[in-house]
Amino acid sequence: MNPALRTMAILFPLMALSAPSAFAATVYTGETISGKKVISSLDLADLPAGKHSFYFEGVQMGTGQHWYVPVVVAKGAQSGKRVLLTAGIHGDEISSMESVRQVMAALDPAAMSGSVIAAYGVSRASIERVQREWPTVHSMFNLNRAFPGNVDGSNPTVRHAGLVWSKLFQPNTDVSIDFHTQMSGSAFADFIYADLSKPEVRTMVALYPIAQVKNDPGEPGTLETTFVSAGIPSATLELGGPRIYDKKIIPLFTEGTLNVLKHYKVIPGSIGRTSKDAKTFIADGFSHIRATEGGFLDMQVGLKDRVVAGQLVAIQRNAFGETVAEYKSSVSGEVAVIQLDAMIEPGGRVMTILYNGPDTPCPAGGCPEDEEE
Repeated sequence: MNPALRTMAILFPLMALSAPSAFAATVYTGETISGKKVISSLDLADLPAGKHSFYFEGVQMGTGQHWYVPVVVAKGAQSGKRVLLTAGIHGDEISSMESVRQVMAALDPAAMSGSVIAAYGVSRASIERVQREWPTVHSMFNLNRAFPGNVDGSNPTVRHAGLVWSKLFQPNTDVSIDFHTQMSGSAFADFIYADLSKPEVRTMVALYPIAQVKNDPGEPGTLETTFVSAGIPSATLELGGPRIYDKKIIPLFTEGTLNVLKHYKVIPGSIGRTSKDAKTFIADGFSHIRATEGGFLDMQVGLKDRVVAGQLVAIQRNAFGETVAEYKSSVSGEVAVIQLDAMIEPGGRVMTILYNGPDTPCPAGGCPEDEEE
């Protein structure tokens, strides 16, 4: 044999063995932050079984530095479903991140089949300010209307969405669960948005022992809707109010998410409480009650209370204590969202009632988008 060919024959198998690491899709930038390696792309196939912590390199700031997203991966010893848990897509959604942390703390990779990825604090810029929207020099943007994004987009929010979608989320996900809370100044019940026309989504949502589910096709640009459009089952979870750890609601969603992992055989164990045990109220309509005056609210009902059409739900008074408005429900259903701040401006949302039946007709110019997802 020609000596050159003989050398190639010897080296080729060695090159083939080293190829996976040489051409791995997980890209390490070479940096570390607080002892955690920084990655700009993730491929679960590159990782050994076990728990791994990274910072994902997100979009650049105006200074040229990057926003970094904390990521934890629990990869099982056996192959199986790849489940993505996202939290902190809005910066004031604190309970969402704690529930995901509790799920990850319960996982033992040695007993797992498949992988679970947790992305905490996806909206880094807004988390630093504990506010809902992503701030830029001149504007504010809702990251959960920017997916799937564009890495060459016209603003940092779209670019950041494009990076996490294309280099972290979509290539590594078979099932997606997106954790949220209500925005500052208001609160949700324990609640889920989901497109129940999708059988796999319907099965997944039924595993949560929570109060309310809205059958909802989703808003364009949300992470949930983007995943569903890509053929990946997903749901949006709402864990009460913002800026706090809600210790009554967090365990319900932690238990439900562990149920989902058991359903997909990612972890062993029997299913815990489900929507059947919680007698979950499932409906497809939202009725938003909005203030007609400025003043101070005296709520007559609370979250998850049943109301009937025509029922008084809030009284509004001015600075003299005089009644300036009374608000009644136009539908029969359950209170899903309430205003927490006593003072409210005209047009502000007093509450939202979840109900069954045809959606409230849209006014001229179309329906306002839901503010919660």
